[in-house]
Amino acid sequence: MQRKNAAVTLETLYKIFTIPESEDSTLAKIEKEISQNVRGFLKAHIVSSDTLPVNLEKEFADFKIPDDPVYVSQQADFLLSKVVSQSVHTASPRFVGHMTSALPYFMLPLAKMMIALNQNLVKIETSKAFTPLERQVLGMLHELVYRKSASFYQRNLQNQEVSLGSFCSNGTIANITSLWVALNRLLPKSKGFAGVGEEGLFAAVDYWGYKSLAILVSKRGHYSLQKAANLLGIGKRNLIAIPTDQNNKIKMDKLKQKIIELRQKKVGIVAMVGIAGTTETGNVDPLKDMAEVAKEYGIHFHVDAAWGGPTLFSNKYRKMLAGIEEADSVTFDAHKQLYVPMGAGFALFKDQHALSTIEHTAEYIIRKGSRDLGRRSLEGSRPGMAMLVHSGFRIIGRRGYEMLIDMGIEKAKLFARMILESPDFELVSEPELNILTYRFLPADAAPYLRNGDKRNVTEANERLNSLTVAIQKEQRDKGKTFVSRTALQMDKYHGQTINVFRVVLANPLTQEKHLIEIMEEQRRIAARIMMEDKSWKTGT
Repeated sequence: MQRKNAAVTLETLYKIFTIPESEDSTLAKIEKEISQNVRGFLKAHIVSSDTLPVNLEKEFADFKIPDDPVYVSQQADFLLSKVVSQSVHTASPRFVGHMTSALPYFMLPLAKMMIALNQNLVKIETSKAFTPLERQVLGMLHELVYRKSASFYQRNLQNQEVSLGSFCSNGTIANITSLWVALNRLLPKSKGFAGVGEEGLFAAVDYWGYKSLAILVSKRGHYSLQKAANLLGIGKRNLIAIPTDQNNKIKMDKLKQKIIELRQKKVGIVAMVGIAGTTETGNVDPLKDMAEVAKEYGIHFHVDAAWGGPTLFSNKYRKMLAGIEEADSVTFDAHKQLYVPMGAGFALFKDQHALSTIEHTAEYIIRKGSRDLGRRSLEGSRPGMAMLVHSGFRIIGRRGYEMLIDMGIEKAKLFARMILESPDFELVSEPELNILTYRFLPADAAPYLRNGDKRNVTEANERLNSLTVAIQKEQRDKGKTFVSRTALQMDKYHGQTINVFRVVLANPLTQEKHLIEIMEEQRRIAARIMMEDKSWKTGT
């Protein structure tokens, strides 16, 4: 009799992200055979958060490889005392500062299985079953973004002549891959010209009549785009940052103005990048409007959805990404909101032939006409991370991911309300997805910001900037709760840049009580700092 799929509930999701107490399940038995019980391992060896930080650089100062071997037990003891005990507890519900969260418990034994199999996805001879599995995963994500017909996927999913995307180590490689394809499409082969990949950048730019090249993105663009501009020979100065509005979205009028200006100067536009979930504030560009402009001017439209892409699972919030289906390429990160271990990203392409522009072969490994995935990827040897993504899709399912996304966004809205209702905090950026920014704002400083002239506002913000940094550093060093920080330029403060706390609410284990703990600890730290600094009492 066929076993029915498990129903997805809030309770089952919490269980997925919690290491099971019992060892009755199949996965727990696998875990037990492969290694020690993970729950006991962590409980026994991770140090208390009150432990003072050690000089880790000193612990790892020996630069010579040992001549003689040590026992495995000795190395294990070293790792437990110097690495495991001092590692960041990223799975903690109080760790809400970065895009790293708790993992579903089943990822642990499956990751060990993946390592034990040691498949290399560059070549089908070293990944017989993993190659079609990876193509299936790429197709699943492609359908989530582009929603093409069933016949399209039946024709192309396992068709070795085309590729729906490229599996990458992370969003940086996915962004580079997407812009690499865009560059080759802008400077293609022609009669008497072999294309930029063969002829080189200088020859290609000259052949196609450009004076230089550029990439357009909002000023909230991820730093990986600078790496891409550098690596592809376009130049970081030619990654042009378009101004954003008060909601951290690209200004469409400024974008169109820049496109017209560059065309008049004979600058070839490699790509226009929209952001679906900015790293600092979690905002989404007007992707539909950008898609229309890209189509009007014939520009490759790339969407960096490394963070916000999984929002497409949500029936309630999917509309925020409207227009992503028109993108020529899309970056996804599985190790963010698909909840797999570090090292899994994707570059997806609307046109299944797009990756053929960067195809490469070698007689000994990725021969022309082979099924080898390495023919159309930037990276060479890669592990079978697709197995973990595939497992997440099957065990959590669409409805499970929808619940995770909805919970994160609604939790961010809750935290925003808590900040707004607090007399001593200021909400700096409203959450659109599940990221927000705020800062501690003592009552003595608030009037200067509301009623002061530009000089008073500037001075008040300078003092608040120092206070924000001090609070964040002390909170981080204490290790009980954690938020990150960034700096944002604010129109309402005459364009002044202010330091803010940044919170990422993707961990399903984070609850309201943890958010209260975070704010209370920040209050305590701020109170001590201001008590020791008497200038806060005089308002100077």
